[in-house]
Amino acid sequence: MTKQDLLATLLRLDISPDSYTLAGGLPNEAFCLDHSPGKWDVYYSERGQKTGLVSFAEEDVACKYLLGTLIQHVYLLRFPLPTKKG
Repeated sequence: MTKQDLLATLLRLDISPDSYTLAGGLPNEAFCLDHSPGKWDVYYSERGQKTGLVSFAEEDVACKYLLGTLIQHVYLLRFPLPTKKG
């Protein structure tokens, strides 16, 4: 999967473009894909900080990881886990 394939998939799945960027950087409250020589980073950007940083050597693996992360995130927003009643 390439970055372009990932973008097409995210658009097809109607995942809000506000929830991610494929250009790296430090946007507020967004999942990010960033490429630098020899590595692809996936992280969550919040208040100017990178959290949950995971690095990959291959674009394909990084894109699939970000796709899975975004699908999980969107699923939990749409279908929250039930709360425990005591």
